[in-house]
Amino acid sequence: MHQMKHKCFLRYIIFLVFIFSDFAASDDQFVYHGFAGVNITMDGNALVTPDGLLELTNDTVNLGHAFYPTPLNFHRQRNGTVQSFSVSFVFAILSVHSDISADGMAFFVVPTKNLSNTWAQYIGLLNSGNDGNTSNHMFAVELDTTQNDEFKDIDNNHVGININSLTSLQAHHTGYNDDKSGFFNNLTLISGKAMQVWADYDGETTQIDVTLAPVGAAKPVRPLVSATSNLSAILNKDKSYIGFSATTGAISTRHCVLGWSFAINGPAPSIDISKLPKLPRLGPKPRSKVLEITLPIATAIFVLTVGLVIVLLVYRRLRYKEVKEDWEVDFGPHRFSFKDLFHATRGFRKKNLLGVGGFGKVYKGVLPKSKVEVAVKRVSHESRQGMKEFIAEVVSIGRLRHRSIVPLLGYCRRQGELLLVYDYMSNGSLNKYLYSEEGQPSLSWARRFHIIKGVASGLLYLHEKWEKVVIHRDIKPSNILLDDEMNGRIGDFGLSRLYDHGTDPQTTHMVGTMGYLAPELVRSGKASPSTDVFAFGILLLEITCAQRPVKQNAQGNQHTLMDWVLEHWHNGSLMETVDPKLKDGYNIDEACLVLKLGLLCSHPFVSARPTMRQVMQYLEGDAAIPELTSTHFGFTMRAFTQDEGFESPNMAYPQLTSSIGTFSSLSGGR
Repeated sequence: MHQMKHKCFLRYIIFLVFIFSDFAASDDQFVYHGFAGVNITMDGNALVTPDGLLELTNDTVNLGHAFYPTPLNFHRQRNGTVQSFSVSFVFAILSVHSDISADGMAFFVVPTKNLSNTWAQYIGLLNSGNDGNTSNHMFAVELDTTQNDEFKDIDNNHVGININSLTSLQAHHTGYNDDKSGFFNNLTLISGKAMQVWADYDGETTQIDVTLAPVGAAKPVRPLVSATSNLSAILNKDKSYIGFSATTGAISTRHCVLGWSFAINGPAPSIDISKLPKLPRLGPKPRSKVLEITLPIATAIFVLTVGLVIVLLVYRRLRYKEVKEDWEVDFGPHRFSFKDLFHATRGFRKKNLLGVGGFGKVYKGVLPKSKVEVAVKRVSHESRQGMKEFIAEVVSIGRLRHRSIVPLLGYCRRQGELLLVYDYMSNGSLNKYLYSEEGQPSLSWARRFHIIKGVASGLLYLHEKWEKVVIHRDIKPSNILLDDEMNGRIGDFGLSRLYDHGTDPQTTHMVGTMGYLAPELVRSGKASPSTDVFAFGILLLEITCAQRPVKQNAQGNQHTLMDWVLEHWHNGSLMETVDPKLKDGYNIDEACLVLKLGLLCSHPFVSARPTMRQVMQYLEGDAAIPELTSTHFGFTMRAFTQDEGFESPNMAYPQLTSSIGTFSSLSGGR
C-alpha cells in the first residue's frame, strides 16, 4: 500500500512539471541600472564606459551591437507559439549638430549574434541583399533619425515596428500622448536628452505596442505606435538573441543606452531612474560659482591688467580682421555651408555617388533652397596632394567663364573637409558614348562635330583669351562632360597649371594619362599649350574612329591609334577608320578634315602642330588646312620614339611609357 501511494505521488509531481513547464521556462527576466560589470556581448564600436554607460557608437562613420549574452526561447514547448514578452530601456542620442544626425538605433530580436554582413544605412541589421527576406527571423523597434526614401520613411524623426525589413510595418513621428490633457507632445530623438521606451507583445492577441516618454515620466496609457503581427511565424523556433544596434553616417553621433529591463510572460521590471549613469556633457561647462564671487574683487585689483588685455585684443582683432588664405582672397564663387551640401547629397550616400577619382569622390546633389542640381567633389583630407589639387582647381577655374568649360559654383572647407561644387552635367562624360555597348545610344556625326568645335573653343580660351595661360594637362574623353543639350564642356582642372602670357611655364613635373602624352612631355616633363594640342589631336582621332589611343591588333601587338590612322592615310583608305556605327550617316568632308587635323595636332614635332587659334580657323572653314604630304608624315610614332632613344627596338610605344604611367597615377590617378 505504501509503495502504491509513493508511485501515485511521483506521477502527480511529473504531471505538475509537465503542466507548468511552459510557465517555468517563461520566467526569464532581468533589469540593468547601467552596465558596469554586466556580462554583455559587444562588437563594432560598442563599449561600456567606466561609469556604466553603454555607448553603441562614439565616433564618425561607425557601427556597434550589444547582445544579451545567452539565447532566449520565445516559443512555448507545447504548441510552439511565441509567448508574451516586454522590454523597456532608457536611451539618448547625442549629435554634434542639433539638427543633423545619421541612421539611428534599434532594439532587436534576431537568430544569431553574427551581424557582420550588415550595412550602416540598414542600422546594422540587414543589407540590400536580404532586406525583406522571411529567413531573417527579425523583429525590431527602430528609432530612426534619417529619412530614407528607399525604406519609405515618414520623416527623419520617427519610431517604427519592423519585421524582417527596414521598411516599417507601422511608424509614427516621435512623441508621446499626455494622459491628463490628451494632447500629443513632440519629442526629438537627437535632442541629447534621455527617453524611455516600452515595447510589449501579447502572445494571445499578437498585438505589438510601442510607447515612449521623457525619462522619469510615467508610462503613457496610450501607445505611440501599434501593430498586429503573429511573431510565432517570424522568430526563430530554436533560439533568439536580443540586443541593440546603432550606426552613424558622416556626422559624429553617440547612441547610448543607460538602462534595460526585459521579461517573458510578464511586464518588464521597472527601471530606477536614480540609479542610471549620467550622460556625457554637451557644450561648454557651466561657469564656476567661485569665479562669479571672486571676479568683482579681482577686477578692482587687476584693472590695469584687464585694460592692457583689452587693448591687446582690440589690436589683434584689427590686425587679423577679414584675413583669409591667399588663394581664398582671389576666389570668386561663394562659399557653401557643409550643412547645405550634406542635405543636398542626402548625407553623401552611395546612391548619390557619381564616380571616384584619385583624390576623392563625386556625388550628385540638389541644393535645398534653389533646387539646382550640382556635382559635389569631396577631396580626401588625408592627402597633401589632395589639398594641392583642391587649391589648383579653385585658383584656376574659380574665375574661368566660358560656355565650353564646366563652371565651378563654389566650395566648402570644414575641419579638413574639402569640397568643390560644380554644375551637374546630366549626360555624363563623352567616354561612355564613344565606347557604348551594343544597343546603347551612340553619337551622331553632327553631334560629334559640334562637341569637337566646343572643346576647341574652350582650349583656345584657356590658352589665349583668359588673363593667364591655362594648360589643362589632361584632355581626354572622360574629362569632356556633356550637359543636358549634349554640349561638350572641359572639366577636371586638378592637374592644370597657370602662367602669365609671354612667359614660359616652369613646371617640370610630368603628369597626364598614357596615350595622350606628347613626346617632348615624356622627354622633359615640361607641359605647354602645344602638349594640350597633342592630346586634343588624339581626342579628335578617338571621337572620329571610336578607338582607344593605344590599340592591339589581331596578332596581339600594340600600336598607337595615330599610327593606325596614319597607315590608312598612306594607303589612301583614310575614311575606313571612321567609326563603323556611323555607317553612311556622316559628312565625308568634315570627317576627313577632323582626321587630318587630328594627325596634324598629334604630330611628334612641336613645330608641326597648329595653335588652337589655327585649329578653330580650320574647323570653322575660315582657313584651309595645310596639305599633308608623305614627307611630312614619313614616320610612325613607334619609330620616332625609338630614334629619340625612348625605347629599345623590341619594345612597343605603350610599354615604353609604362613606368611613367605609374608615376602619373601617383600624381593624379586619372
